Amino acid sequence: MTERIEADIVVIGAGAAGLSVAAGASQMGASVVLFEKGVMGGDCLNVGCVPSKALLAAGHAAESVRQAARYGVDASIDAVDWSRVSDHVKGAIATIAPLDSVERYEGLGVRVIQAEARFTGPREITGGGVTVTAKYIVLATGSRPAVPPIPGLSDAPYLTNESVFDLPACPQHLIVLGGGPIGCELAQAHARLGAKVTLIEAQTLLGNDDPEAAKIVRRALISEGIDLREGTKATAVAGSEEHKIAVTVEGPDGMDTVSGSHLLVAVGRTVSFDGLDLDAGNVGVGERGALRLDAQLRSNTNSRVFAVGDAAGGMQFTHVAGSHASTLIKKLLFKLPAPAITPDQVPRVTYTAPELAQIGPTEIVLREKRVRFEVLRWGLAENDRATAEADREGFVKLLIAPNGRILGATLVGTGVGETLSVLVLAISKKMEVGDIAPLVVPYPTRAEIVKRAAGSWYVPKLFSDRTKCIVRFLMRFS
Repeated sequence: MTERIEADIVVIGAGAAGLSVAAGASQMGASVVLFEKGVMGGDCLNVGCVPSKALLAAGHAAESVRQAARYGVDASIDAVDWSRVSDHVKGAIATIAPLDSVERYEGLGVRVIQAEARFTGPREITGGGVTVTAKYIVLATGSRPAVPPIPGLSDAPYLTNESVFDLPACPQHLIVLGGGPIGCELAQAHARLGAKVTLIEAQTLLGNDDPEAAKIVRRALISEGIDLREGTKATAVAGSEEHKIAVTVEGPDGMDTVSGSHLLVAVGRTVSFDGLDLDAGNVGVGERGALRLDAQLRSNTNSRVFAVGDAAGGMQFTHVAGSHASTLIKKLLFKLPAPAITPDQVPRVTYTAPELAQIGPTEIVLREKRVRFEVLRWGLAENDRATAEADREGFVKLLIAPNGRILGATLVGTGVGETLSVLVLAISKKMEVGDIAPLVVPYPTRAEIVKRAAGSWYVPKLFSDRTKCIVRFLMRFS
């Protein structure tokens, strides 16, 4: 028999967004039921952020050995033990997994049902032999890898981020479709661990980022032996056997065929609500299958239904999912206005070496909008820490309004994802360069480049002829 219960909130999906809503709401006194048909933790923990960064760390370690000679240290790599690399990746997941486990969430008071859920009414969800009537329903169903309609691809043994971390051995020749953050990160990680890599991008590498910064990443990938094919479109895929695949491409030099052992498809992600029976819940869907939501993440057709994270159809980042969860808890539990973050407040980082970090609009976007701004920049070549580490490639670029407000920032270089945080705060709080330039930052650190760039705003006035005249006058009375 079906068990029937009532709850304040039903959450569908135990990824970053769903878990944050469930934990926060339950600990604040709401009754919460959480449905998850797959593994707890969602994509970020199991097939996304965590395993990719663990694999990158292994690749960075290998590259550090290869580059040791520049410090006067003679070192070499005998071999890369793929099984131990795989153990490291799985170990990272296993270490974090208890924080997202069923046991932990049930300990927080959440009723966890490990089954597929579907609407059976506007306020009713059924799954796993349980029917829940709820005051609010939160869709946190995430996204899945997008698969382009390339002839022959559906019949080929291709990989996505959901399967690439399960390879029993390092690919002999990995072909990567897609030059966005995921494609670039996994291409570099595998190349550093011994794979031959061909990276195919239909347009421009990291096309949504600052072109000048992307150029530095591009140069790094090529220097490490990655065969980069920009402006190249995959037109067909052939291969019915594992370890044997061919991709027909059309690029600036005409048609060509790239043959490899494995194919990784990394062309983006798409949302899907298959099996939820949205019609039964009176949940409207708009263009390209996206939910029809208002600015408060609420369904336009069912005021009791909300969406968070990738399911909301916006920027697909774990930190955005967390922000959505915070916004929703304030609204549902405390009835407080909680405006969602705007795109210009959302940071993004590509974790290649060097890293590329961005907050706010790029120069291109501001020029297209005819916004007046000035560019302040400071290079790592002028940073003492970078010099000491013989790693001086990169820069910070600040985009400043006429009144001194910081509109956007781009950083490229080692570890700039960590340095970005101060600029995330500055932009979210509408700060000006005058708030950053006086900061006392530890020396020597790479973070000094942000302070130096901000300080350059005052250089023309500080060292002008007018200033010199004033100083000479005042010195007469000293």
